[in-house]
Amino acid sequence: MSFLAALARIPPKAKGIQKLLCPGKPVYVPSASSFWEPDKKGGYETEIKRPVKKMVKDGLGELAKEIKLFGVEMKDKFELDQIYFVHHMDYAYFAKFDNQERINSWVVSCDKDHNEGKSEADFVLSKDNNGLFHGRINTEVPKDGKIKKAGYVNMRSPRRMKSFKRSIPYDYFADFTHLVIRCRGDGRPYMMNLAMDMYYDINWNDQFSYPLFTRGGPYWQTSKIPFSKFFRASKGRIQDKQEKVILEKVAHLGFTCADQNSGPFLLEIDYIMLLRDENHSEDFAYESYETTPGIVGC
Repeated sequence: MSFLAALARIPPKAKGIQKLLCPGKPVYVPSASSFWEPDKKGGYETEIKRPVKKMVKDGLGELAKEIKLFGVEMKDKFELDQIYFVHHMDYAYFAKFDNQERINSWVVSCDKDHNEGKSEADFVLSKDNNGLFHGRINTEVPKDGKIKKAGYVNMRSPRRMKSFKRSIPYDYFADFTHLVIRCRGDGRPYMMNLAMDMYYDINWNDQFSYPLFTRGGPYWQTSKIPFSKFFRASKGRIQDKQEKVILEKVAHLGFTCADQNSGPFLLEIDYIMLLRDENHSEDFAYESYETTPGIVGC
């Protein structure tokens, strides 16, 4: 149990404990649900039940692969030079969708997957060997008395993994200043999201976002977006207290379409690239507010 969850269980009459925690002042404890996050996926964790025999068989099959990968990691650690430099106008491809294996590694979801709507989405290899994110958005709200809005689709990159299924962040984002994407769309706005790999539960749902406006039509567009333009949000809500994106903690990159317009959507992507432009001097594009400690997430 986290400290905040335990603190919320303190009975009102436990004055001795309150004085110990904060001498001379009353302790105001918010609801445990205001801070404590029991689930890293915010309640969208999907439980997959599998027979024990199949789990053991699959696990043994993966063990040899993971041991081999661990050996490669150890070899690289001792042989490769860990010091490298990224210079002005250097770039690195984050994703180039030119084969089916890379397409299959991305995760696609929509409101229908969680019984929250009727939208559908898929990510496939186009006839021109590009990634094609397409489907249909349906804003019809389910009549269950709980859901208030519907009509969203998402796709995101896979987690960066080490041996034995250990996830690590895309820390090399910190060497670059811009995100470059070559795409062509249907005229809809899409939201680009950088999800964070954070330690504390209060930050598990933090992400940094910026809109991608597509032109529509058959022509390709190349969008160069500085990381300083990404703003902070949590569970779909833009936060009052903003801060620049922590590039060393990027867990994955994703796209969301939820413009409240029913109908087909289409976003074709050639590549996503990271670029270092040392002419870009902006640290953070948005105003930051100095607030009283304990207010607005301080």
